[in-house]
Amino acid sequence: MGQDGVVDLLLLPTLGPLHLSHPRYNAVTLVELTRAYAPDAVLLASYSERGLREGAWREAEELGLFHLLPWAERAGLRVEAVGDRAEELRAEAERFRDYLEQMEKGRRYLEDEAEAQRELFERLAVPLSPVSWRGDEPLGALRRYLEWVARRFGEGPATGFREQRMRAVADRIRTLPEGRYVVWVDVLDFPVLLEHLPEAELPGAHEPTEEEQARAVLDRAWRLEEGDDFLRLLEQLREIGGAEAGYLAAQVYLAAGQVEDAAALLEQVAEGDFHHPEYLPGYLLARLGQLRDLLGERERALKAYRGVLALSWAPKEAREIAQAGLRAPFRIEG
Repeated sequence: MGQDGVVDLLLLPTLGPLHLSHPRYNAVTLVELTRAYAPDAVLLASYSERGLREGAWREAEELGLFHLLPWAERAGLRVEAVGDRAEELRAEAERFRDYLEQMEKGRRYLEDEAEAQRELFERLAVPLSPVSWRGDEPLGALRRYLEWVARRFGEGPATGFREQRMRAVADRIRTLPEGRYVVWVDVLDFPVLLEHLPEAELPGAHEPTEEEQARAVLDRAWRLEEGDDFLRLLEQLREIGGAEAGYLAAQVYLAAGQVEDAAALLEQVAEGDFHHPEYLPGYLLARLGQLRDLLGERERALKAYRGVLALSWAPKEAREIAQAGLRAPFRIEG
């Protein structure tokens, strides 16, 4: 395998925004598993070089890449996207679905697919650990879903040409020079790529690092729910420290109805460096605008909203909050 000798591979399935639901397999876990493997490069199987460069992964909420790319840059590690035409072919899948929406029978097909996908995502929401990928599940559930889609629609636009894309990725990987490579692959592409690269390793038993444990707490705060122990969560966030933890602590205060405390904390965070992760500036400024509105500070709120839209990139939700805030002051309903 490879032009000059042996190519050692580790496949890591990525879960996009679903990583928030997996304390033992979160976005930082992917980076820690990559670090431990000591690769010569990281390969992105589900993105093209253009998609990597233009940030298609950001809009897909590929949480792991928000952490991998800064770490790899600091470590001098090459990250290469090897999924040629990935975004273009997935766009064909969207156009195919738009076409099906025009027909009654097509809409029924899409409803059936949505139900099958809902069942799959319920399975993928059950907390996973790295070693989970070596067992029958969730790989079995993924394979059953992909087989169902293939029977219903066939390989092609409906699947984003998944089989074609992953076969090409495997062929490209086999031309690599001797070395060690970690391959990050979207969870829906993972079973197909594994079939084409059966010799690849899968993650095994792994003891969570402090960074992963901190990420799990931050993810819990992002998923804030009514039944959470707010006091315990605030204590954990204070222990972690940093801009993201401060932003999330402000979210907890707001959820508890303590608007002044939330605003005071967020103003303090905004005075420091809050550029990482890359999604944080947009969310932080959007929330700061809303808090300033709630305190009757309209001009300062407008400044925060404009700050969101002035960023080179901000999450779609943050941009929508900012645009709504520019149109009218934010108010809490009820």
